[in-house]
Amino acid sequence: MHAPTEYILQLADNALVLGQRNAQWCGHGPILEEDIALANNSLDLIGQARLLYQHAAALQGGDATEDRLAYFRDVPDFRNYTLTELPHTALVAATSQGDLDFAVTTVRNFLFSSLMVLVWDQLQNSADTTLASIAAKSLKEVRYHLRHSRDWLIRLGDGTDASHAKVQTALDQFFPYTQEFWSSSPQEAQALANGTGIDMAALQNDWNAIVNTAVQEAHLERPADGGFVPTGKQGIHSEHLGFVLTEMQSLARAHPEATW
Repeated sequence: MHAPTEYILQLADNALVLGQRNAQWCGHGPILEEDIALANNSLDLIGQARLLYQHAAALQGGDATEDRLAYFRDVPDFRNYTLTELPHTALVAATSQGDLDFAVTTVRNFLFSSLMVLVWDQLQNSADTTLASIAAKSLKEVRYHLRHSRDWLIRLGDGTDASHAKVQTALDQFFPYTQEFWSSSPQEAQALANGTGIDMAALQNDWNAIVNTAVQEAHLERPADGGFVPTGKQGIHSEHLGFVLTEMQSLARAHPEATW
């Protein structure tokens, strides 16, 4: 039994795009330790993406490879959450080249890893044995990502007035995008039906518990649910994904037959 290719690509695209975003901190971290930590976070995510793209390429056959799936698909072909593609800046003044905001990065990584620790845990029981083994490996990594981002969320939220305000602003701006976690996509429905995927809506209560506990400990206010539900996993993205992919894919597309 194999998971639908589009479902595997959704998981892979989330890891790749967020890995690319976090890699933008390399050489720019607020302190050396965090520069290294975010670089390692990116390597973990890109490593997860590689395993998933390899699995998807094997299922597709033909000339499909992990590199073709990562570098030669366009914006509408990607199925990542909109949350993962947004810049590291306050969206009220966001540009593709805006200043990096560590509070924004912290909140995004916390919200995403709070979800993925539940997703990978459940996918260890997938009927797709290859996906199950990828989930087991990824779970170990994302547990660290959650611990790291949670520690910083609390440190910033319970810190100075300035750090508290920054992390609250980031939480307010990103929280509406988490609604996409719970809306089902066609690929998720197919995976759930054949036993290779999971019911995302069933994870919401556990995710809420993780988030609410940390937000309370950080003396932050959880934003209200509601608002527009993003559609990234259906291939409809924000304007920011194009900038991410252009930067990431430019070398491979300039030299499509190169070997490294």
